[in-house]
Amino acid sequence: MTVQERIEQLRKLMQERGIDVYYMPNADDHLSDEYTADYFKCKSYMSGFSGDSGCTIITKDFAGLWTDGRYFTQAEDELEGTGVELMRMGQEGVPAAVTFAIENTPENGLLGFDGSVVSSGDALMISDALKKKNAKMHVDEDLVGMIWNDRPSLPMEKVYVLDTKYTGTDAKQRIEMVREEMKKKDADVLILTLLEDPCWLLNIRGNDIPCTPVTYAFAMVTNDDVFYYVDEEKIADVKDYLTENGVTCKAYNALSEDIASLHNKTIWVQLSSLNVKLYTNIASDNVIVNEISPIMHFRSVKNETEIEVMHNAQVKDGVAMVKFIKWIKDTVGEDTMSEVSAQNKLYELREAQEDYIEPSFTTISAYQENGAMMHYTATEEKFSYVHPKGFLLVDSGGTYKDGTTDITRTIACGPLTDEEKMYYTLVLKGHIDLQEAVFLKGSTGNNLDILARRPMWNINIDYQCGTGHGVGHVLGVHEGIHGIRWGMPTAARPSVPLEDGMIVTDEPGIYLPHKLGIRIENDLLVVKDTKNFYGQWLKFEAMTYCPYDLDAIDVNYLEDCEVKVINDYHKMVYEKLSPFLNEEEKAWLKNETREIVK
Repeated sequence: MTVQERIEQLRKLMQERGIDVYYMPNADDHLSDEYTADYFKCKSYMSGFSGDSGCTIITKDFAGLWTDGRYFTQAEDELEGTGVELMRMGQEGVPAAVTFAIENTPENGLLGFDGSVVSSGDALMISDALKKKNAKMHVDEDLVGMIWNDRPSLPMEKVYVLDTKYTGTDAKQRIEMVREEMKKKDADVLILTLLEDPCWLLNIRGNDIPCTPVTYAFAMVTNDDVFYYVDEEKIADVKDYLTENGVTCKAYNALSEDIASLHNKTIWVQLSSLNVKLYTNIASDNVIVNEISPIMHFRSVKNETEIEVMHNAQVKDGVAMVKFIKWIKDTVGEDTMSEVSAQNKLYELREAQEDYIEPSFTTISAYQENGAMMHYTATEEKFSYVHPKGFLLVDSGGTYKDGTTDITRTIACGPLTDEEKMYYTLVLKGHIDLQEAVFLKGSTGNNLDILARRPMWNINIDYQCGTGHGVGHVLGVHEGIHGIRWGMPTAARPSVPLEDGMIVTDEPGIYLPHKLGIRIENDLLVVKDTKNFYGQWLKFEAMTYCPYDLDAIDVNYLEDCEVKVINDYHKMVYEKLSPFLNEEEKAWLKNETREIVK
């Protein structure tokens, strides 16, 4: 079926039920809002947009796709001819998706969505707003599932145990850590709905979602028990391990019934991560503690072992990246190279590293104008060839047993224009300004974001997305309660102070539609600096080991202090990586990390 045919079928179902507006977020039963199994991609199925962000809304006479600035160019291309209108999130005159859905539900009308993929927090807000119109919600049916005849099945990959030599603490220790936090809240029950939380708690990893080592499962912790809700065939190899750690396994869909059985309890659950179908099972005689799970904080602040092994992962990743960039420089112009052959080469080089598991996300390999699409994906059906000029932007990462990486390098494939060098250098300046920041404890990413944007803002350019995100430890590459982003904090994106042990990315960029894209990204570890009369000072330590492209730098735009930062960083990169390279590769890296002068 075409997108138009799917929309027409959905509208027939809506009409039969009296539904005026149907809302489809980019989420699964656990309210993951970025990477999900194919089974849950209703937003994409109904719009034709393949990006991992946003939502689709259908009314009787309108079809719209909401997405953010990372995907504007991609969405323009994919929505062409579908009849679906692109709603550019954050742009002037564009209402928030939920606001639009509410406003377009008429008096005495009906707003529909699948209650399994919408948070109870959002549903309560929507319900209150609709009451003013005497309108209601229809949340008990997945209408898209009724017309999606070839819908993929739910994944059933087996889980495995991540050894304590990588995690630093075992499952029993982690369970006790959680119970200590529950005591502080007088909580009898903690419900874990985010995919990463049960994995962290039990040192379990899975393969249900591409590029994210998690499994579809829930968990519930009480003062005496731990219940793990997961399909039985997934845990065939770890049953004894779970039993030894005092874990009772139950069917994946049994959580609803167990929640309904709770009475006169204090239940700790974050309503923004609890879908509305589960929420409706909580009896009114319970007290709800609506706060993020303690595990989100534990995941965000890495322990000493996690930091140590993540450094190991970064070295291996740096070796793969150096081999890759050398291959690009040596091969472009001498052999037919495409965005696809380039990304496949990088996959090959990462796979050769010890304890490699999988990519941490689908590699973005984007030549010249394709780089302007922040989350562009080259495929065998749609790609560009790489020529010995301009830029190849490569945003990639690996998941290893010892850690997760995320790195972007924009590679000069040949001669560059003065303008291209200027843009590259301005991005590098913003990257360095953030990486070198020293800040008081209590500072948030919102406080620091301007450091990365300043060189671009000075020429009236913005990259219309966040500057950095948390990175998980053998979990989601986009993770954490913290981040580096512009704007005022919101309920959906609260401002969280940075702490030593947190890892965050630093990835400013310049994206000129239909012309070029430039991004430079390192993973940064928050560490303690000086403590004095003013308080505890913090700073960043670069964890990523890979040279910047000296062929793309115009030193005339750099300050002396920035030149020193580049030279010092390159010296460290060579020291870290050279022991793992052959003589030819060492010589190449030595040249790529040579000192520059202004």
